[in-house]
Amino acid sequence: MTEQSAASTSGVPGPSVVTQAASSGPDAHTAAARPLRIAIVGAGPAGIYAADALMKSDAEVSIDLYERMPAPFGLIRYGVAPDHPRIKGIITALHKVLDKEQVRLLGNIDYGTDITLDDLRRFYDAVIFSTGANADRALDIPGIGLDGSYGAADFVSWYDGHPDVPRSWPLDAEKVAVLGVGNVALDVARVLAKTGDELLPTEIPPNVYKGLKDNKAIEVHVFGRRGPAQAKFTPLELRELDHSPTIEVIVDPEDIDYDEGSEAARRHSKQVDMVANTLEQWAIRDQGNRPHKLYLHFFESPAEIVGDENGKVVGLRTERTQLDGTGNVKGTGVIKDWDIQAVYRAVGYLSQNITNLPFDDQAGTVPNEAGRVIADENADGAARYMPATYVTGWIKRGPVGLIGHTKGDANETVACLLDDAENFTPAEQPELDAVTEFLESKGIPFTTWQGWYRLDAHERALGEPEGRERVKVVEREDMLRASEPHKV
Repeated sequence: MTEQSAASTSGVPGPSVVTQAASSGPDAHTAAARPLRIAIVGAGPAGIYAADALMKSDAEVSIDLYERMPAPFGLIRYGVAPDHPRIKGIITALHKVLDKEQVRLLGNIDYGTDITLDDLRRFYDAVIFSTGANADRALDIPGIGLDGSYGAADFVSWYDGHPDVPRSWPLDAEKVAVLGVGNVALDVARVLAKTGDELLPTEIPPNVYKGLKDNKAIEVHVFGRRGPAQAKFTPLELRELDHSPTIEVIVDPEDIDYDEGSEAARRHSKQVDMVANTLEQWAIRDQGNRPHKLYLHFFESPAEIVGDENGKVVGLRTERTQLDGTGNVKGTGVIKDWDIQAVYRAVGYLSQNITNLPFDDQAGTVPNEAGRVIADENADGAARYMPATYVTGWIKRGPVGLIGHTKGDANETVACLLDDAENFTPAEQPELDAVTEFLESKGIPFTTWQGWYRLDAHERALGEPEGRERVKVVEREDMLRASEPHKV
């Protein structure tokens, strides 16, 4: 490794960086005569968009997409509610990328266990991490650890048929609270409020249908500590709440309040204004008689989850808040207890530490500048980059924004990678077979893009007798058996 100071042609300032030595001699000639070998760890939208950006560049590239799950698509498959086929339709566009001959899928491989960063360095010229975020951000209030207090991410994984979570979920609470006013909170509240039969036409697996069919929830309360203008819902997802014939959406007129900061937010954002308008309309209408009630509460800050002597949730305590003129809120000291038997926190996702990479535990991101991973700082505070190591997506910028925002992330990261390419140390074993022979030598039953087509056909065949587009396979072994039968 050598240190150098340079200005990046991608527009990124040039602090002191750690790079691999510039290539020279026979190895450089060999590297120049072959495609640039890139590993992307994480085959969700962020990773696939990065692969697409690489293939659309002028560079000749050969890409391997690594995925921990046996199937690709990450958040689309395991983070989007099953009754959102419009969003799942993004898979069609992602398919076109993975169909390209320059990219391979290597699934069912756990980075850090099955393959390490040192291994990747041997086979690839550069590595991009796009591992996303799949854990719940902590909420530090009393009672958060009680029986009946859950993280939204775990519940989403269950109803999306993730193979690494339990097959059943306790749904015996009649009155449920969801903490948070983002789209994940809406998804969780909507799934809890709908009936199992209502969700049966989707791709939910049999164990999820059984759990939702037996769900006892008749009231779902969504709590936000600020007002309607500060809610993070998107207008379309909010309006979808009201489309269910079994869900009565209720907003208290007293929760419709704006200050100068809120009015400014409405003027400057069409989406904020649309959300506020929808909530206003719901607040003034007459309440209907749909069997399940879904309440949207604003200006209620969760203060404590209340438990009984057995450690089980029996209530939620909130403090009433009020606007302070800037769009923020302050407490009023007015406390209210709610009759609740289960609480789901949907206050944000958090990425998990990546082996052999620096990590900011508070932000839940890998320290980076425009996608270049920052190893540390010089004495003068200038960043030093890890050689040929990049991030994109939520692990780069945090779990904010919609799926489409990851395209901009990918373009920025790929631009930096290509700017740096002339300084990469060529991979020792860049041949395509070198990686697969390594994985086979370790006995890893890795899946492929051809295997995804087999799994896809299998899931569609499972749904056909019931007139459903597909039935998702949950068990990892069953996924492997369908996609790579000769490896099981």
